[in-house]
Amino acid sequence: MQDQLRELLPFLHDKNPQARGLALEHLLPLTPKDSPHRSIFFEGSQSQGGLQKPKDSLVVRDLKLLVRDNLAIAHDAFRALVNLSDSATLVGALSEPSFLSFLVSYIANPQATLADLAAMLLSNLTASPSTCAALLTLTIPVIPIAGAQAYPTQSRSGSCAAPVPYPSGDEKAVRALPLLVDAFVQGASVDPSTPLDKRTRKSQLHFLASVFANLSTSPAGRMYFLTPQHADVLDASSALEYPLAKLVGFTEHADTIRRGGVASLIKNCAFYTQGHQAVLTPDTETATVPPSTESAPGIDALPYILLPLAGPEEYDLDEQELLPPALQFLPPTKTREPDSVLRRTHVETLLLLCTTRWGREHLRANGVYEVVRALHAAEAVDQIAELVERLVNMLKRDEGQETGVDGQIEEVHGAADESDEDDKIEEV
Repeated sequence: MQDQLRELLPFLHDKNPQARGLALEHLLPLTPKDSPHRSIFFEGSQSQGGLQKPKDSLVVRDLKLLVRDNLAIAHDAFRALVNLSDSATLVGALSEPSFLSFLVSYIANPQATLADLAAMLLSNLTASPSTCAALLTLTIPVIPIAGAQAYPTQSRSGSCAAPVPYPSGDEKAVRALPLLVDAFVQGASVDPSTPLDKRTRKSQLHFLASVFANLSTSPAGRMYFLTPQHADVLDASSALEYPLAKLVGFTEHADTIRRGGVASLIKNCAFYTQGHQAVLTPDTETATVPPSTESAPGIDALPYILLPLAGPEEYDLDEQELLPPALQFLPPTKTREPDSVLRRTHVETLLLLCTTRWGREHLRANGVYEVVRALHAAEAVDQIAELVERLVNMLKRDEGQETGVDGQIEEVHGAADESDEDDKIEEV
């Protein structure tokens, strides 16, 4: 049987598109992890080791080319690579510069019909630290066009045609990550019920949230989201803003993947204690995150951390005044985050923000105790309830000389790093 299946592989690079499509159609069901004949896709591949460059198997090389083919073939090729990319053997081959540049350029292009599948593939690949490192430094060529937009020239493919007329400007190399962040923000407004040809952007790109969460597990990744960047990647004179500030608002989004990835991103950024003031500062004030000396409007993340934890409870007037405006007078239909993993993530983020005295005082002054007190009364998951109790202990503790003086930021060991491994807060 396996020998018969191998006979299909040469047709993946056949000159006849019908032959390529038919071969891929029969091979696609073999790509999931539990397929008994999946090994044929890895024959001839070499995982990256030391200074050795990863080597593509012929079939992987074909699949990397087929994602640029016509719509039907590219769809199946993307699906095949999404299924196969859970294997560390292929990470190096799928993260090499030319393919990674195509992948990011394709996702960034609003006209890319299959960008959601490309985002899923990038999400799988960024589970590898080496891919994250490559993506953090990646630049892609674009041509500026009217309306503060850019055409990623390497996105051209059978499912993403070049614009007509073709832009007349010169190519310019820009960082990939700002383009992905902007694409993710734009994707949130895509209505899937709208016909494809009437959408400004074809894909919703929810899986980019997982990409950002994966990137933020490293110090370098966190620093990207906590370092001011120009609002317009093509305009060095545009205002500065924190990339994280563009993303925190999605913690209440309807899609679980999107809001879950953003929740993990915020939590991972909270591991950097020197960024706490910027994370909590309102956007009406500016803040700086060392080692950068650039300041930008605050990220104002607290309302977006608390909203998923808040229910329909009514508060006394004096308690209402403590709450951020977004949490005051919530409707009786307000519900808490239904996913227990995400509720835990938000509580752990608050615990991390308690590791500085400035953070604790800010949380006390903005109604965090009142919100988590109500959460504790309604929480059915014991582990989350225990984390809430730890948080309450941090917020209700007395402050002394040993916990920081004159508003200085001081780490308090034990708030988010316990010896009990079951309670230890980890990057996600």
